[in-house]
Amino acid sequence: MPLIALTGGIASGKSTIARRLAEHGAVIVDADQIVRDVQAPGSPVLERIAETFGPSVIAVDGALDRPALGAEVFGNPERLAQLNAIVHPAVREESQRRFDAATAADPAAVVVYDVPLLVEARVDDPWDLIVVAHAPAAERLRRLVELRGMDAPAAQGRIDAQVSDERRLAIADVVIDTAGTLEHTLEQTDALWERIRRP
Repeated sequence: MPLIALTGGIASGKSTIARRLAEHGAVIVDADQIVRDVQAPGSPVLERIAETFGPSVIAVDGALDRPALGAEVFGNPERLAQLNAIVHPAVREESQRRFDAATAADPAAVVVYDVPLLVEARVDDPWDLIVVAHAPAAERLRRLVELRGMDAPAAQGRIDAQVSDERRLAIADVVIDTAGTLEHTLEQTDALWERIRRP
C-alpha cells in the first residue's frame, strides 16, 4: 500500500489534486476532517480544549467555537503550542486508524493523506511519497480575495501564518505546479497517478 502525503499552502489547489486522485481510485484521508471529528462534542479532545482555553471557546450547542479558539491562538505561539499538544496526537492516532482500515479493505489501496500542516506536524512520518501543491503566494492571495471573498490583509495573514513555500518545497518528492490552468494541474496529477500505479 503506497502511503502518500499531499500538502500545500492555503489556496494552493491541494483539494483539486485530492479530488482527481480520488477519481482515479485513491483513498483520501482528510486531515482537516479528522481534526473536526476528534474535536466533536463530547470528545476527550474537546474537553481538554475547554479545560485549557476556558468555556468561551465552546459554543452554546456544545460544539467548538472555532473563531473564538482561533482568536485565542492566532499570533500567540505559546497558546498555539498548547492547542497542538492536545490535537496533534489525537489526529495522528485517528489518521493511522484510517490508513489501517483502508489497507485492511484493500491491501493494494493507494492512500493519500491530505494534510495542510505536514511540515509542522508530520514530516518525519514514513511516507512513500510527499506531494506538494504549489502556486506562488501572490497567486494564492488573489484566489483568497477573488474566489473566497476574503479581504487582502486577512488573506495575507493566513498565508503568513503558514510555513514558507521554501520549507514545503524542500521536503517535496513531487511538486505539482497549480499556478496555471486547471487542465495543467489535472494533467500533472494524472501523470503522478501513472507513476504511483506503475509496478
